[in-house]
Amino acid sequence: MTDTPALPWRTAWIVGASSGLGAALAKLLDGRVETVAISARSADNLNAMQEASQTLIAYPLDITDANAVARCYQDIEDKAGKIDLVVLSAGTWEMVLPPDIDPEVFKSSMDVNFMGVVNVLAQVVPDMMRREAGQIAIISSVAGYRGLPKAAAYGSTKAALINVAESLHPELAAKGVTLSIVNPGFVDTPMTAVNDFPMPFLMPVDDAAQRLLRGLERKAYEITFPRRFTWAMKLMRRLPNAVYFWIVRTFMLRP
Repeated sequence: MTDTPALPWRTAWIVGASSGLGAALAKLLDGRVETVAISARSADNLNAMQEASQTLIAYPLDITDANAVARCYQDIEDKAGKIDLVVLSAGTWEMVLPPDIDPEVFKSSMDVNFMGVVNVLAQVVPDMMRREAGQIAIISSVAGYRGLPKAAAYGSTKAALINVAESLHPELAAKGVTLSIVNPGFVDTPMTAVNDFPMPFLMPVDDAAQRLLRGLERKAYEITFPRRFTWAMKLMRRLPNAVYFWIVRTFMLRP
């Protein structure tokens, strides 16, 4: 362990930990949490992270496979004990450029971004509610606030996650389980590196992970960053449709 103060979790599970925000958060937890289980499809990346760490343990996983999720969850608890913190960071992003509407893009986005989260929740929620303890964080996006150009598939999955969190939060809170929804703006990760459009207030991934960790420690319901951008998106969420669509046509659809 390092000299950095320990965090309030004994066993954490980060799903989507092989790159991006999940990987950056795993590195912040390393040495400060007794066991940090890291899951993703990329076994090679996970194993490399484990070898370079103090407390990271690789558990390769395809979250679209509900049976595999159940086995992985049981494996972690058998080896490391009850999981105190679950962070659901796995995600995929594909642009939708009308007139091309590919159902497979929507299906694959929903399978990973939404059903993958549901598969994990199906395992952790009943156990945490029985124990009346535990913390869950779902990584969504400000793209779930309102529809954005090119994001019809991605944004719809993130809007669904926001709705799921709002629906589950009261009953989980009544049983002592903390649920957070994390709505970042643009974070500098391999996912955003493919974007061919301006990304206002693009945030370094390590800074984003620090913001995420602070929000988790506070047990905040909604965690957002960078604030200048996320507050602007919250404002746009409140605009009348006519005003919002004018802004999109005028500023987002320009060549």
